[in-house]
Amino acid sequence: MEMTASNLTLFAATLLIGLTAGLCFTWGNAVTPGIGQLDDLSYLQAFQKMNRSIENPLFFAVFFGSFLVGLAAIFTNKGVSPEHFRLVTLAIGMYFLGVVVVTVVGNVPLNQMLDKTDLANSSIEQVQGLRKRFEQPWNRFHIIRILAATISFALLVIAGINK
Repeated sequence: MEMTASNLTLFAATLLIGLTAGLCFTWGNAVTPGIGQLDDLSYLQAFQKMNRSIENPLFFAVFFGSFLVGLAAIFTNKGVSPEHFRLVTLAIGMYFLGVVVVTVVGNVPLNQMLDKTDLANSSIEQVQGLRKRFEQPWNRFHIIRILAATISFALLVIAGINK
């Protein structure tokens, strides 16, 4: 592979979105079903701790870097071929709408609601109510992210193969 800007940005975007797709898949396939078996308080405590620990520089670099590098990939791959350009653009658009936007408008507000709750001083009824308001909506938003990240990754792989 020649070291051109189009190849480098496509590779970097594919790698970063692949990491995000893998994280989303693993979270949805193992983490949420596993902690979903916990009692209400333990579930909410575990989710609080995971949400707090995932907010770190490496996660943000991969999560938002995927989109930023993806924009660079769109720009640098514009002249390759119309089909290739469409695949890259579709992949990055899907990532932005299905992962970034869904996270910001769907999952993050739920995470913030959970984070602001003092679980240690909440009644059993409050904990049960919070889980009902949190778990199903959060999981529904996350399914969208899994699908969008995986499809975006696949489209970038196809774009790389068909370059």
